Amino acid sequence: MSGQSQAKKFEILSLTPNIAVSKMKTSSSNSTAESTTSKETKNLKIMEQPALGIKISELRKSKGLTQEELVEQCNISVRTIQRIEAGEVTPRSYTIKTILSALDYDLEDIKTTDSQVTKEFKKLFLLDIDDTKEASFLTRQLTISWISGIVYFILGFGEFALDYARYFDYSMITSNAVYSVIKLTVLASFILFMRGFILSGKIFKNYLLRIIAFILTIMTIIFYSYDIVSLYLGGFDYMYIIGAYGVSIGIIGVLFGIAIIRLKNALGTLAKTTGIFQIIAYGCMATVILGFLGYFLLTPVIILEVILLYRISEMLKAKQKETELA
Repeated sequence: MSGQSQAKKFEILSLTPNIAVSKMKTSSSNSTAESTTSKETKNLKIMEQPALGIKISELRKSKGLTQEELVEQCNISVRTIQRIEAGEVTPRSYTIKTILSALDYDLEDIKTTDSQVTKEFKKLFLLDIDDTKEASFLTRQLTISWISGIVYFILGFGEFALDYARYFDYSMITSNAVYSVIKLTVLASFILFMRGFILSGKIFKNYLLRIIAFILTIMTIIFYSYDIVSLYLGGFDYMYIIGAYGVSIGIIGVLFGIAIIRLKNALGTLAKTTGIFQIIAYGCMATVILGFLGYFLLTPVIILEVILLYRISEMLKAKQKETELA
């Protein structure tokens, strides 16, 4: 078999019921041609329903065609066209191409287009990861995340001293500028840390983990923004803000713990222990009264979270080596 016919690529796909990892795939020259066509269709982000159905209906009417006349050209049942135009079903890419071809419309013109801001936003939070990304990319991102978790953990002690002095001793032990820089550094490390869980949710097909990690990140960004802005504007009732933040983060954190426990089939006791600690710590924060206890319990929680991300990155590295040797 020639080198060209042994084109290798990494794909994220499920190797066990509860874990998706990168697998090396070797294809023949014939299957390479098929996979190329499939990849081209896959990479097109087609308009979603019901917008797709509405668009097809508009195109059909602009051509002066009835649904019956359209199906004669597409070799598709009338019922299928009706359901597509009504937004009841999402057709396969091949079906979409067939319909658009009959309507003399280019598939490229119906794909969705994200703004540059949206693209950068998704890239920042790893919300839109192409399934053909190499395993090295995934392990690199996870490594950045668990290292950021260590940075976040270390900076947290200094941040606690700053917050305690500001909110309980009513004094500032640093200038506003230094305080702001420290807060922004902590926030940046937290964002990078949470990106690892968003990515892990993608790898393990754990949607709850992805969405909760993202919500937790957005809520933290909002709170830190308030924390910094209040230095210069004042007039904020911080006790109510902190209380609301504690309750909100506590509730989301409990869900975070539940999502982590769902990884127990792949990560065993580590995932279960981490999830239980998260539920206890964030549950205390949600009560407000036990907020301080919950805050201190976050110390072992963060350590366990870092270890969890490290374990996932090592699992991917091991699987990558296995596929390279195969």
